[in-house]
Amino acid sequence: MSLDPAPRTAAHPPVEGPRALLTVTGVDRPGVTARLFGALAEGAEGLAPVEVVDVEQVVVHGHLVLGVVLGALPADGPVDEATFLSGLARLGAGVAEATGVRVEIESASGPGPGGARAGRPHHVILLGRPVPPAAVAGAATAIAGVGGNIDAIRRLSDYPVTSLELTVSGAEATELRTALAAVAAASGADIAVEQVGLARRSKRLIVLDVDSTLVRGEVIDELAARAGRAAEVARITAAAMNGELDFAESLRARVRTLAGLPVEVLDEVREHLELTPGARTLIRTLQRLGFRCGIVSGGFTQITDPLAVSLGLDFAAANTLEVADGRLTGGLVGEIVDRAGKARALARFAAEHGIPLEQTVAVGDGANDLDMLNAAGLGIAFNAKPVVREQAHTALNQPYLDAVLQVLGFTRDEVLDAL
Repeated sequence: MSLDPAPRTAAHPPVEGPRALLTVTGVDRPGVTARLFGALAEGAEGLAPVEVVDVEQVVVHGHLVLGVVLGALPADGPVDEATFLSGLARLGAGVAEATGVRVEIESASGPGPGGARAGRPHHVILLGRPVPPAAVAGAATAIAGVGGNIDAIRRLSDYPVTSLELTVSGAEATELRTALAAVAAASGADIAVEQVGLARRSKRLIVLDVDSTLVRGEVIDELAARAGRAAEVARITAAAMNGELDFAESLRARVRTLAGLPVEVLDEVREHLELTPGARTLIRTLQRLGFRCGIVSGGFTQITDPLAVSLGLDFAAANTLEVADGRLTGGLVGEIVDRAGKARALARFAAEHGIPLEQTVAVGDGANDLDMLNAAGLGIAFNAKPVVREQAHTALNQPYLDAVLQVLGFTRDEVLDAL
């Protein structure tokens, strides 16, 4: 079976005549769009039959902006552009009088302003609490600076963060990301860049780091505090998360400080875990949308397994603390889930559910998450260390984990519908 579109027949010739842009603005009310297209269907005296070439409509706080590109369909010979435009002007005047809106007509023949734009379009998502005008101005300037054009803007959410999505054409991806990263750093807003296409909405699996991502704080720091070794372990943890120490080596060093702790301490720490704001909303929304959801942690199964059960997750991977005679030995059991191990866990979970890696999302904050973030179709650095923000696909510095949903392109209304 051929998937090529059927060629136009004599009944549907290609539009070779003039084109016009018809712009409708004014207070939105029911029936404006229907009245306009009804008038176009009926035609006007002296107006050639038309074809709808392009159309876009948006309503902002009750104010309508509707743009329609129309092409003249030659019937008995070439169509004169001036005659075509004057016919549309008469039609537009009738629609304006009947609906109270303003209708403007102008020529749209030729390639249009700027001509054809090369390259795949991208979505640029601005997030903040609030989004400052400087961030929008900076993003727009940066986009123009790399040869891009903003084709459309829409609001994705106003709570818990404000997020705006810009559709940008004509810009090369790497240059666009580099330019916008500087704007994000200067303005304090988060700016994510994703290529427009089916891949964005085809994501089907998400893995989350646990410590300082899914939950606030670091579990091993809490355990070390109960062992009286908090300061020592905090220094090792910081060095490991910043990429200054090998994670496996640092993990063994930190776990050794826990030797002798009664196993009941694990239950105490688990009971006092505090989920990051928005974590339940993120997981619940994605589950309702059919995502497979799981956690991949450099922490400990004694903490993460019960957490996965309580959240109804599909999978979990972490390290296991060795226990003997009711106390921690200061050792680990089995394979260590380190930087490379996290990426392997992501690949394993995706394979188990028959999901290609390009359809996966990974979220984390530390250097040991980098392999996992880069292996996923979309890797998001969440309130991450600088080295992670620089290397991940995109970064979020908001305190709400459900801001990930806006990076995936979901609006606030869609999230509410899924809950």
